[in-house]
Amino acid sequence: MRCTIGLDYGTNSARAVVVDCADGRELGTAVVDYPSGHQGVLLDPAEHHLARQNPADYLWVLEEATRGALAAARAAEAGFAAAQVIGIGMDGTGSSPLPVDAGNVPLAMTGAFGDRLAAQCWLWKDHTAIPEAEAITALAKRMRPHYLAKIGGTYSAEWFWAKIWHCLKTDPAVFAAAFSWVELADYVPAVLCGVTDPRQIRRGVCMAGHKAMYAEDWGGLPDKEFLSALAPPLAELRDRLYETAYDASVAAGTLCPEWAAKLGLPAGIAVAIGEMDVHYGAIGCGVTEGTLVKVIGTSTCDCGVIAADREPADIPGICGIVKGAILPGYYGVEAGQSAVGDIFKWWVEVVCGGDPALLQTLTGEIGGMQPGQSGLLALDWNNGNRTILVDQRLSGLLLGQTLHTTRAEIYRALIEATAFGARTILERLKQYGVPVERIVCSGGIAEKDPVLMQIYADVTGCEMLISRSAQSCALGAALAAAVVAGAYPGYAAAQAAMTGVKPIVYRPDPAATAVYDKLYVLYRQTHDAFGGVTASAALGNVMKDLLAIKQAAQDS
Repeated sequence: MRCTIGLDYGTNSARAVVVDCADGRELGTAVVDYPSGHQGVLLDPAEHHLARQNPADYLWVLEEATRGALAAARAAEAGFAAAQVIGIGMDGTGSSPLPVDAGNVPLAMTGAFGDRLAAQCWLWKDHTAIPEAEAITALAKRMRPHYLAKIGGTYSAEWFWAKIWHCLKTDPAVFAAAFSWVELADYVPAVLCGVTDPRQIRRGVCMAGHKAMYAEDWGGLPDKEFLSALAPPLAELRDRLYETAYDASVAAGTLCPEWAAKLGLPAGIAVAIGEMDVHYGAIGCGVTEGTLVKVIGTSTCDCGVIAADREPADIPGICGIVKGAILPGYYGVEAGQSAVGDIFKWWVEVVCGGDPALLQTLTGEIGGMQPGQSGLLALDWNNGNRTILVDQRLSGLLLGQTLHTTRAEIYRALIEATAFGARTILERLKQYGVPVERIVCSGGIAEKDPVLMQIYADVTGCEMLISRSAQSCALGAALAAAVVAGAYPGYAAAQAAMTGVKPIVYRPDPAATAVYDKLYVLYRQTHDAFGGVTASAALGNVMKDLLAIKQAAQDS
C-alpha cells in the first residue's frame, strides 16, 4: 500500500486525510479547530470588515491533525504504517497572506508584533482593503488594462496587493518589519520543506495568478513602475517576493527531518505545491474540461478548466483565468460567492439565537414549502459580491416580508438567494464559452443538505452531482502528492483512479424551475439595480410581482 496525506486549511478548522493512492479510499481523518479568536478568526468589534488568523494556529493544527489522521488510519486499517506514506499535500484559503521576517517566521510569532492584528494572517474574507482595491482597479485601467483582463476587470479587496497596501497605510511598522509576504497555501508547504528564506519558497501559480496579478505574459508579478504608482514601498517589496510561480506538476520540495519527526512521517517524502482550497477541491472532484465544480461552504467557489491549447475569452466579473491554475495543462477559471454558509449561520445563530438543532428544525420546515409561496426575495450579498459585480461595498437585502412572514420562510429565501447568485455565475461562464456539461458539488453543505441541493437544481435547471469524497479539498491535495511522488504519471490517471461521484443526483423539477425562472427575473432586476449595473431602475413592480407569484403558489 502506498498512501499520501492531504491537509485542508479552512476558515474555522483544518483537517488531515490519509488516502490510499490506489483508489482514493480515505483511511483516516482528523479535524482540528483553530484555537485562537472567535471560531478561529481574530475580529475587531470596531471594524466589521476585519478578519485575521493567528499563524501559530497553522503550525499547531498541522501537527495535531496529521498525527490524528495517522492514528485514525492505524486504528481502521490493519497493517497500515506511517512508513507507507509517500507524499503530503496542502491547500489553504486565499487570498490569505501573512507577513514574515527574513527567516520565514511570521511576524505574529515574534515578540515585537504578537499582539498586532496587522501582523497576523489576513484571512480571505478580510475586506478592510476596499479603498485600496478600488484604487488598484482604477490605476490598472489607465496604466495596465491587460492586468485586469485576466481577473474579470476588477481587483478585489479579498486579494493580495490590496491587503498589503492597506497594511502599509494602517500599520506601517508592521509593513516595514515584514521582509516578505507569503500566502497561507505557500507558507505551510514551505514550513514542511524547512525553507527559511521566503525568496526560496516555490509559490503556487493559482494564488499568484488569481490573487496577485501574476502572469508569464507580462513577466510575472506587476512591474515596478505600476507598483510605484500605487506606493513606492510596494515596488521595493516586489524584489523580496518571487520571480516564478509553479503549477501542481512541480513539487514544493521534500519533507524536512524536523517536521518528519514532529509528524511521525518518513523524511524526504514529496511535498506537493500549495494550492487554494477550492482548486485542489476541484481536482478532488474530478474536474476536467466540461465539468464545473462548486465547493459550497462558508463561501462558494466555482472552478472550471479550459485546455491550454486554446485561448479563452476574457470574462468580466470573475476571479480570474490563469494558465496552470487548478489543473496543469489547462487554464483555470474561478468564480464564486463571498458568503453562502456564512449567511445561513448568521440567520440561525446571530439573528435567531439558535444552534444546530434549530438549523435542523428550519431545514425540515422549508422542505415542505413550494417555490414562491413565501413572497420573499433576497440578495446574497451579506459579505459583499465576489462574482459578477466584484464589490465588497454591497450588502444583503430582503424584500417582500409581511407581518406573517416566518423565520423558516426567510431562511428558505436566503438559500434561494444563494442559488440565484449561483445561476448568475453559471450564466456568465456559459455566455463567454466556458464549457459546462455537468456540475459536481462538494463541501459540507452539499454533503448534508438535500433540501438546499434540490433548490439549487431547480433554480439553475441543472443536475447537481455530489463528489464521492466528503473531503474533496484534502483529497485533491493528497492526489497532488501522489502525482509528485510518482504514484501516477499525471493528473488524468490519478483522477481516474482516486476520484468519483456518489450515485445520488439532484435533478431539476420542471414545475419548480418554471416558478424560479419568474423569480430569477426579479432577482436580476434587483441585482442589477442595487449592483449599479443599470444607471437608473424602476423597482416598483418587484413587490407586486412577488405577491402575484405567492398567490399563484397558494392557488396551485
